[in-house]
Amino acid sequence: MRIVNLATAKARLSELIHSAESGEEILITRHGQPVVRLASVDQPKRSIASPAAFRSKLPGCQKIALLWFALSETRALDPPYLDEAMTTT
Repeated sequence: MRIVNLATAKARLSELIHSAESGEEILITRHGQPVVRLASVDQPKRSIASPAAFRSKLPGCQKIALLWFALSETRALDPPYLDEAMTTT
């Protein structure tokens, strides 16, 4: 952790920010007392365009999606009496 006084921090703020982005922590002092710690923040998570775009990047997810779609389509075609027969047994 680098310690810098306030006057130096004001004069070299861009350089200190670049160092903080690289992972270094900088402690800024006023009259020898620590007042601010300069550190990088975690990168914000990028939003995805759509759930389909997210799924397309997952390995094997396309096969699962196709299988799910096929199952839901066949389930919609089942006669309603099959539901009743399955619940009464």
